[in-house]
Amino acid sequence: MSLPPCPNCHSEFVYQDLAQLICPECAHEWNPAEALEEVFTVNDANGTQLKEGDKVTLAKDLKVKGSSLVLKIGTKAVIRHIVEGKDHQLDCKLDGAGEMMVTAKFVKKA
Repeated sequence: MSLPPCPNCHSEFVYQDLAQLICPECAHEWNPAEALEEVFTVNDANGTQLKEGDKVTLAKDLKVKGSSLVLKIGTKAVIRHIVEGKDHQLDCKLDGAGEMMVTAKFVKKA
């Protein structure tokens, strides 16, 4: 049976002690069942969790970078993809503006 590498230092020398996995190089201990539950989530301006396919509206007027276009409050959009680790988490299709990336804190779930 192959054990996963350490999430802290990526060492391959991990051993199991009952339900815990332990890394001898950095002394990090974790439960592999809990590690699987960590899922990336994105919340809107009201704190509601968003997922792909949700319909949202803009919570404020937004200027589009490199353009004179301003997206007005209440503009409807559909979330195509949720992207982790970027400034703009939502890849949306906006009514009248096409597809673009939007920051989650500027939308509300419709």
